[in-house]
Amino acid sequence: MTTLWDRSRQVAVQAILDTAVRLFAEQGYEQTTIAQIAREAGISQRSLFRYFGTKEDLVCGDQEALGELLKRTVEQQPAEVSAWDALRAGFEVVLTADHPPERVLELSRLIFDTPSLHARYIEKRLRWQRDLVPVVRTRLGTDPGPALDVRAKAIVATVFACVDTASELWAAHEGRLDLADLYDACLAAVRGQG
Repeated sequence: MTTLWDRSRQVAVQAILDTAVRLFAEQGYEQTTIAQIAREAGISQRSLFRYFGTKEDLVCGDQEALGELLKRTVEQQPAEVSAWDALRAGFEVVLTADHPPERVLELSRLIFDTPSLHARYIEKRLRWQRDLVPVVRTRLGTDPGPALDVRAKAIVATVFACVDTASELWAAHEGRLDLADLYDACLAAVRGQG
């Protein structure tokens, strides 16, 4: 059950995000300050930091929570689901978890067009990859040998590369192409199926 406090928080977060994204689009991410965002949103900087830990969080969201959601979703897939399909299911959940598609498109453009944001995005994604390797290794089998580690790391890295490539293409085409279809095409190309 959603409480009044939860709804109030959601409204405040949405208002702050709307203000931040508008300012980033108007003047650029690097040129926009936290003070400007807070002032335009009608709150103090201190209040803004209660909702968002850093300026990057306004664009990238709570990456730790999203990484946990991804890992949990992959872990919860039935045992007969392949590692490839379990990871795809995880990304389907994560890509729709925080924002509607229009907002995801705006934020994706910011991430791919702003070198400092893109670097942080990659850094956080590398952490997600590291956390997923044991999950994928378990899904692949029980052999403790190095071949299993190689397979698990290669699958995870390939899926992340395909998600990132599909996301970048999707943003470049203004969201007119289907993101899931782009991902499937990327994965098929890498796996020699397309």
